[in-house]
Amino acid sequence: MAFEPPQRLVRALGERDDWLGQLPKTVQEAADRWELDVERVSAPGGRSSLVLLVRRPDGTAAALKVAPPTASPALEQAALEQWDGWGAVRLLAAADGALLLERLHPEMSLRSLPEAKALLEAAGTVRRLWVEPPADHAFETVVERTARQAEVMRAVCDPASAALVSAALDARDELTALPPELLLLHGNFRQGKVLAGDRTPWLVVGPEPVVGERAYDLARLARDRVEDLIASSAGASAARRRVTRLADSLEVDGDRLRSWTLFRAVESGTRAVAGGRRQEGELALEFAGWL
Repeated sequence: MAFEPPQRLVRALGERDDWLGQLPKTVQEAADRWELDVERVSAPGGRSSLVLLVRRPDGTAAALKVAPPTASPALEQAALEQWDGWGAVRLLAAADGALLLERLHPEMSLRSLPEAKALLEAAGTVRRLWVEPPADHAFETVVERTARQAEVMRAVCDPASAALVSAALDARDELTALPPELLLLHGNFRQGKVLAGDRTPWLVVGPEPVVGERAYDLARLARDRVEDLIASSAGASAARRRVTRLADSLEVDGDRLRSWTLFRAVESGTRAVAGGRRQEGELALEFAGWL
């Protein structure tokens, strides 16, 4: 099957990536398995997966998502099965790292709404995902995930961000000393992960599932549209008010949300800088400094 994968995916994986080289064959096998008519690649696409717009044998629209093993498609599958369409895109079928999903409207995410409305809709959507995980689940915990991230942060710490890194690591130590709850979380929840749907107005896509407390899941959302905050003369106070509003609207401890927001912003910022995405990293670190 001939098609061009999105450049974001190519840049993330590298043109010589073995999985990327096998991608046309992988897509063809999935299309044959479910008798799909492939319409086109969904662009701009993600950094770790390919999404194609397809039609099933009865003509209904769907989306085919194919991801490499490093993206843990089996865990995404498990989370989507647990949610069963409640607040999240519905999983129609899965096999060999390929996920057949209900068709949403990728051109319309919560980022297309005014900020206040987007945050309101985001809060109403994410709360549906916070359910008890299966007893035999294989999901990573927040403690485990952030422990790995903390080790990397210590190893790549830039002197310019050393104070922020130290504060973020101290915050993480306090937060994980006594985790208050163990719920299934999206893991990377933000406005761009919530797309318009047909059976319900907004549905979540692209989970990186993890088990832990709700405040962790809100911490990435608190940093959304950071470019707008940075450009505002009242960005620092607006950022702090946003954290407070999110905590109040979802009945989450405000101090824990602030601390997780700090940790996740610093982790994301240091990782971006180390990966050569300096502008992206500096935005996240400046945001973290306001908290």
